[in-house]
Amino acid sequence: MKHQKQFKTNLITLSLLSFFSSFHAFAEQAQEIINEDAIEEVVATGTRLKGSASAVIDERKNQAFVADIMGSEQISRTGDSDAASALRRVTGLSLVNDKFIYVRGLGERYSSVRLNGAVVPSPDLTRNVIPLDIFPSSIIESLAVQKAYSPNMPAAFGGGDVNIRTKSIPKDTLFKVEIGASYKDTNDDGYTYNGGSDDWLGKDDGTRAFPGSVKSALNTYINGLSDISYRNIRDVESKRQGTDIGQAAAIDLNKNLAKALPRDFGLEKESLDPDASIKAVYGDRFDNLFGLDGSFGFLASVAYENEWSNAEKFSAVLSSVDASESECSTDDFTCYSATEKEVSTKHNIKLNSSLNLGYKIGGHDLTATYMMLRDTEDEASVALYQEPSKSLSIDAGQIQRSHLTSFEERELEILQLRGMHNLEWGFLEGVGVDWQYTDSTATTSIPGELEVTVRDEYLDGEYQRTFYNGSLGGNPYLYRFVDLEDDVENWGVNVNKVFYFDNAEVEIAGGGYFVEKTRDYRTDFFNYRFSQTQSLELAQSEEEALSIGSYFANDSVIDATDVELLFQEPTADDYLAAQMIDAYYGSFDITFAQDWRLSGGVRYEDFRQVALAFSRSAFDPALLADKLSADAIEQATVMEDKYFTSLSMTYSQEAYQIRFGYGSTVVRPDLRELSPVQFQDPLTGYRTLGNPFLESSYLDNFDARVEFYMDNGDNYSVGAFYKDIDNPIEALLTESDGRFTLQFDNADTAYVYGIEAEWLTELHSDLLGGAFFTSGNLTLSDSEVEIAQEQRGDLTNLKRRMTGHSKYVANLQLNYDSHDGMHQASVIYNVFGDRILAAGVNNFDDAYEQPLNSLDMVYSYYPTFNTTLTFKVKNMLGESFEVEQNDVLIRSQETPRELSVSFSYEF
Repeated sequence: MKHQKQFKTNLITLSLLSFFSSFHAFAEQAQEIINEDAIEEVVATGTRLKGSASAVIDERKNQAFVADIMGSEQISRTGDSDAASALRRVTGLSLVNDKFIYVRGLGERYSSVRLNGAVVPSPDLTRNVIPLDIFPSSIIESLAVQKAYSPNMPAAFGGGDVNIRTKSIPKDTLFKVEIGASYKDTNDDGYTYNGGSDDWLGKDDGTRAFPGSVKSALNTYINGLSDISYRNIRDVESKRQGTDIGQAAAIDLNKNLAKALPRDFGLEKESLDPDASIKAVYGDRFDNLFGLDGSFGFLASVAYENEWSNAEKFSAVLSSVDASESECSTDDFTCYSATEKEVSTKHNIKLNSSLNLGYKIGGHDLTATYMMLRDTEDEASVALYQEPSKSLSIDAGQIQRSHLTSFEERELEILQLRGMHNLEWGFLEGVGVDWQYTDSTATTSIPGELEVTVRDEYLDGEYQRTFYNGSLGGNPYLYRFVDLEDDVENWGVNVNKVFYFDNAEVEIAGGGYFVEKTRDYRTDFFNYRFSQTQSLELAQSEEEALSIGSYFANDSVIDATDVELLFQEPTADDYLAAQMIDAYYGSFDITFAQDWRLSGGVRYEDFRQVALAFSRSAFDPALLADKLSADAIEQATVMEDKYFTSLSMTYSQEAYQIRFGYGSTVVRPDLRELSPVQFQDPLTGYRTLGNPFLESSYLDNFDARVEFYMDNGDNYSVGAFYKDIDNPIEALLTESDGRFTLQFDNADTAYVYGIEAEWLTELHSDLLGGAFFTSGNLTLSDSEVEIAQEQRGDLTNLKRRMTGHSKYVANLQLNYDSHDGMHQASVIYNVFGDRILAAGVNNFDDAYEQPLNSLDMVYSYYPTFNTTLTFKVKNMLGESFEVEQNDVLIRSQETPRELSVSFSYEF
């Protein structure tokens, strides 16, 4: 039986998995598949000319199913620092929010991500998909994007599967150090605050932490009433002490809780430091160490990045469907009923470390990997909001001011064991066995977030003061504390055997793949409630207004103010979830008549999932257990078992290959989408609500591709694809009292189809002392989703493109290599077509994210064999993120130009 320590959440998550216990016994005897890790390493030799782009061509040619491979040399050439930015160079892939990958124009739910073939959890609060910017390029050996389904992969496959394959132990001693710095043109000035002074390792320094006294008070006073008001404290304490403690004592206890919360979050505007980074890799290999046969090796790496980003943002609500772009200005209300202008400064710390240990003897290869990836974001922002219909405008004399300070710690910890064995024992001779076990934990913590929402007063268009009075209501000082823990354990085994005949070669493979996942999400809100007669004079100048987050830093100010601290618990804002997958597959790979290859198989998956939302009534997990009955768990449970098939045929000649493929797959709703919990989606800005009645989407996937390989190393490919989707999961909008709510639901049907092309070709072999070549890819596609009439809600269009789908994605590179090997340069262009960010409601059109043209340049100089100096210029065109509705701008955000330099030395 699995050790209880693997489920670090609480007794509830253990009980959720025990609900599936009748299915669990057999699964514990198996381990995970990674037959793609059995692919032999491809090593490029010769000069740098086209080497970085062609090094993985042989691997792609040998794949039975349509796939694209990107090696570490290619990633180095484009200057990308993480997996997310590198993957946008792959055919048909586009990058969203600098984190998520859309494959063939489909949303992130249609792409799956694995690490060395294993499923790992996501530290992102709002998505089950892993944010790929958390993986630094320094640990990546290659990125394999498989676009046609094969039975050895998880059946949760939509647009494609991304397998991040990390570097293994070196062939010889390796010690490499790299330092870098960069400058962004939007980072001259930005906002900082007192709480962020000592967080250089990406961990809170304790200034924001949830006080233990407040946790204790919640257990004492809430008792299902969901508040810590004067009245409730007085009632509880009076019952405990057997006498009325009086109103004054209750007020004093409440104010002591307010004093325990972090309160010194005033902002300052100052110059921002340049970004800086340092990376180091050290590894070695030892033969016959301590007299033992075989080879031992290790590879250790550490990477640290300190980054700042400052951006101006704009968001608005259209006043009329007849709004015209030519009449609109972000400074008036001709087209807008409400606008918000925000300046946001983010300070990111990335600290990543990994250690690989390996032992190889004969046909046996064992690897142990530990990885810790930390990505912390510290944000300070100022937003000014106007809505004339509510007398909020400069002309009306008042606008709304909001200050946000938020510190979010994200961490992914992974322990992975892998083995590859070529057996040579009697009747087992020639049998290959691959196995892996992975235990990983993702945690996200917001130890303390404060949002201050008050008013600025204007006279004749000139700022006068910042104030708040109790009659305004709302949540003027709102605290949020968040904790997420996601634990995933998966294991499996793959066994294969090749049989040789006169005119054919047949490989038979099979195995099992098993996943156990638990998630515990908790969030808590507190706010200040002022009396109707209470008035606060917060600032007399705009410069002084920056300090409103520290207005209550002094205890005497709280004592002198008629303010009450409340626990603002929504109806359901926490949830517990568990998931189990037991999978088995069998496959065949037949090569016959020398030129033909037929591959395919069947996969069976038994999927079980439960997600329970609740309102935290106490901090003691044992108390929560009493509130969750077996019937509630059963109603919140999804149980599915199904067979998934795939088939691929390839015809090969020396100069070309023709491929055809089919696969049946599934896209399941993630845990967040199934939980009826409200949250703010950072991509759309909408209040979002999960749906416990979501159903899985089933897909039929068809692929065809022709690949050409020239004698001089040039290669080309042209492909086509079609996907038919039953019950696609779409985000549907409703509107009530001027507020939009985005909720997930199943549409009727959807389809997507397209063509894609890729090339690598030499342009000139002797120009400017070197050779020029070009590489790139282009995808053209279309899609349609149909919403049933009964699901219409406030939607404008029942038929439209799928959310997140772009009609085109293009990646172009012009590359130069000098003949003497000392210079290398690339100019890289990327663009995607407009895509629906959110569906339109109430006769407004859908909101489209506009194309973003990205032009980067990378130059590397190699003064010695061991030394590299690299210069990068990113976003040379300086285009910004923009969203339009009815052809009018409704959202925008600055995207900085970035200039960076790095120096590396390999000892």
